[in-house]
Amino acid sequence: MNETNLIADAMAVLTPLGLKATVQKGNLRAKAREVDAFARIAKGKTQIDIAIEAKRTVTPATLGAILAQTKAQTTAHGKPVVLVTDYVTPPMAERLREAGQQFIDIAGNAYLEAPGWLVYVVGRKAVPTGAPAHAAKAGTPAGLKVLFALLCDPELIDRPQRDIALEANVALGAIPSVLNDLRDQGHVLVMPGTRRLNVTKRLLDEWAMAYARIMRPKTLAAAYNAPTIADWKAWAMDPDGMWWGGEPAAAIMTNYLRPGVLTIYTEKLPAKFIHEHRLTKAPNDHRGRVEAMVEIRKPFWGTPLQQQHDIMAGPAVTVPPVLVYADLLATGDARCIETAEILYAKTIAPIHTPR
Repeated sequence: MNETNLIADAMAVLTPLGLKATVQKGNLRAKAREVDAFARIAKGKTQIDIAIEAKRTVTPATLGAILAQTKAQTTAHGKPVVLVTDYVTPPMAERLREAGQQFIDIAGNAYLEAPGWLVYVVGRKAVPTGAPAHAAKAGTPAGLKVLFALLCDPELIDRPQRDIALEANVALGAIPSVLNDLRDQGHVLVMPGTRRLNVTKRLLDEWAMAYARIMRPKTLAAAYNAPTIADWKAWAMDPDGMWWGGEPAAAIMTNYLRPGVLTIYTEKLPAKFIHEHRLTKAPNDHRGRVEAMVEIRKPFWGTPLQQQHDIMAGPAVTVPPVLVYADLLATGDARCIETAEILYAKTIAPIHTPR
C-alpha cells in the first residue's frame, strides 16, 4: 500500500464516526510543502483544515522523530498535523494523546479534536495491509550511512564519490545507486558541473526514524550499570576511540539535559575503564529488555567524518550532532525530545543552512 492509498483508507474510516473528510487534490507528496497531504474534516457545521503526515508504522523508537517532525510542520503551516498510519496500539494511542498528537489509522482508531467535538477511539484490531514495499537503496543500511554522512557535512555531496564512501564507511560501489535514489526523491539536486543536497528538517527526521528502526538496534554492543554516573563529566575518554553520544553528548552541546543514561560509542570498551568506574553487566528482564545506566554502541561511520567533527568540536569528545539528535528522539522521552529540538536549532540548523 502506497501513501496515497494509506491516506485515502484512513480518511474513509472517519465516515462511520460521523465525520466527512476531503483530501485536497494535487497536494499529495508536495515536496516544497514537506507534508504528505492537506485535508478538511467536517462534522455538522464545524470544520477544520489539517495537514497529513503518513507513516507506515509508529513505534516507541520512532515516536520522538515523528513528534519532532509534526511539530515543525505545524509551525510551518499554521494548522494541526494529523498522523495517518496503518495501526496504532492502545499504549501508543495514549502516548500520542498525551503528546497532543492527533492520529487516524486504517483500523478505525483515531484521536481528533476541534472546537465542540472530540474523537478518541482505541482498541480496534489491526487490518492486513499486505507485504511491505521493497526499500529503495537510500533506505538500506548502506544508504542510511551515506545519508548520515551527507547530513553531517552537506558539502560532501559535491566531492568525489570515493570521499563520500570513506566518510560514510561503505563500499564505493554502493554510492551511485544511493545518490540516484536521493536524486529521484528530490533530495539531491544535480546541476551542470555540481551537485547539491536539498537539506530539510523533514529529511533529517525521516533519516532519524529510519535509523531508529533499522540501524540503531544493531549498534548496541553492551549495557552496564555503575554505582553512580553523577561524575560522568570527569570520566576519562580516549579521544581516538571513545565518544559520548545520546544524552551526555547533548548535555555537552546544549548545557540543558541531565543525563539519565550514558551512551558511549566505541569499538571496544577498555578493561581499565570498566574497572575504574566499577561497571557491571546489566541483566535482561524476563522480556529480554535491558535497562542500564551505561550503554556501549558501535560506531558505523568513517574515520574521516569523525576526525572532521573532532576538529570542529575541539575538546568535546562527542559523536556528530546529527547522531546525537537521532539518539535523543529514539528514547521517546519528552525531556530528550525537547533537548533534541534545542540541539537542532542551536547546532544542526546552521550546518544545514545554505552558505
